[in-house]
Amino acid sequence: MKLIFRWFSYWPLPLLHALGACLGWLVFVCSRSYRHRFIANAMQAGVSMRVVRAAVGHAGRMVAELPHLWLRPSHQRLGATTRFEGAECVHEAHAQGRGVLFLTPHLGAFEVCAQACAEQFGHNHPLTVLYRPARKAWLREVVDTTRARPGLRTVPASLAGVRQMIRALRNGDCVGLLPDQVPPLGMGEWAPFWGRNAYTMTLASRLVQQSNAVVMLIWCERLPLGRGYVVRCKPLRETLPQDPGAQAQSAAIINRAMEQLILQCPEQYLWGYHRYKQPAEILAKD
Repeated sequence: MKLIFRWFSYWPLPLLHALGACLGWLVFVCSRSYRHRFIANAMQAGVSMRVVRAAVGHAGRMVAELPHLWLRPSHQRLGATTRFEGAECVHEAHAQGRGVLFLTPHLGAFEVCAQACAEQFGHNHPLTVLYRPARKAWLREVVDTTRARPGLRTVPASLAGVRQMIRALRNGDCVGLLPDQVPPLGMGEWAPFWGRNAYTMTLASRLVQQSNAVVMLIWCERLPLGRGYVVRCKPLRETLPQDPGAQAQSAAIINRAMEQLILQCPEQYLWGYHRYKQPAEILAKD
């Protein structure tokens, strides 16, 4: 499998995206549970079926582009294939000596966000992201040796990793999170997401409370015909409360922000993601 994965990494991006679109539709047609969840989540958000159809192909493109993104030589930059908008907001925060917390949903090419931020700001302010080892041994080996790039640090999804993120933000560096990822029981709050309660991580608000970091929203749109990507960044409009007892309020603010980002490019959101699932510990007790 590792050799096949590396073989795909040599394919041009347009061909990978074409293959990925076919893969996305194949999974959509063959998996009834995935298809139903995909459509139900889009309906919950009030997104039309026309947009859902486009998102089917983009889910496959996200998977197909991973060999290109992960196995690209570490010294080879994204370069002309990626445009970054909103960097001035990040530079302003760094000029104030404050760290930057990037939040992005499962939207578009979110793997590109981390690499683009590392290239834009990593020479002075490295980006730290949480990392969970892959279950497959061959994939774990690939990821372990390719995700770490200049200006990009990975930390384990543990208390030690959280402490490293806090230190990074206090040092004026950057941290990246996917706040629409369902956290373990005890690490989140129930908060509305498209009008339905979803278990939402509180890590983002806790990081801000302990570091006074600036919160930035970031997302990466995949351009048509494999022409590359555009990364967009802007500050979070609502202020997260500093009261540690207001975690549910912070979770609701973040969920609203994620909804707004998704509506910027709904045809590239992973509508099949199991956003409303119960935390794993609850399932274990049922």
